Amino acid sequence: MPRPAATATTATAPAEPRGRDADRSQQAILTAARDEFHEHGLGGARMDRIAERAAVDKKLIYYYFENKDKLFQAVLEEAYRGIREAERQLRLGDLPPAEALRVLTTFTWDYFLAHPEFLTLLNTANLHRGRHLEGSERARVLNSPLIAALGEVLERGRRDGSFRGGVDPMQLYISIASLAYFYLGNSHTLSAIFGRNLLSTRARAERLSHICEVILGYVLRDAPSAHD
Repeated sequence: MPRPAATATTATAPAEPRGRDADRSQQAILTAARDEFHEHGLGGARMDRIAERAAVDKKLIYYYFENKDKLFQAVLEEAYRGIREAERQLRLGDLPPAEALRVLTTFTWDYFLAHPEFLTLLNTANLHRGRHLEGSERARVLNSPLIAALGEVLERGRRDGSFRGGVDPMQLYISIASLAYFYLGNSHTLSAIFGRNLLSTRARAERLSHICEVILGYVLRDAPSAHD
């Protein structure tokens, strides 16, 4: 959890809750801030509303997070922690390489679909050119294990002859995420342009199947041709 900094605001803050109360207060603030940033973006978010959502004194938010920018950084870090912890539960190392890749791809799609706030937070972070993550060592630490795990899956596939070599795990994950992210993040405009409801149950199933075929088709050594 973020640690309070010695600032002028800190001096006037209410007494810090102890132990579990402090943890609960910080988590309540992060959850409230996530929802506020999701609904209003960074510029439109208001600390008063975050305090009201979290049921805490606004001074306590400044005590823990100093300002809105640092609070947004903490929310981003918490968002990454959530998805990375869920990915660890997949236990990709225990699965055959092709199945592991399909499981990760399906998980990514399902997670983005179930957590639209995650996509909104990323959109907001990118609008601000990623400056809230540039100095975040925590974000890098959280994301590195995923790339390492994916690299191990690719290497196991290369060794058993099912995957071709030379696949960059970072580039592959970016492809997995982007194939889901662009579709879901632009589903309303794409639906209007193409005259189809791209969020219908059938359309979502078709999209997930397409993503899995694209990703596996790229890495499998003997992937079937589209003309076969």
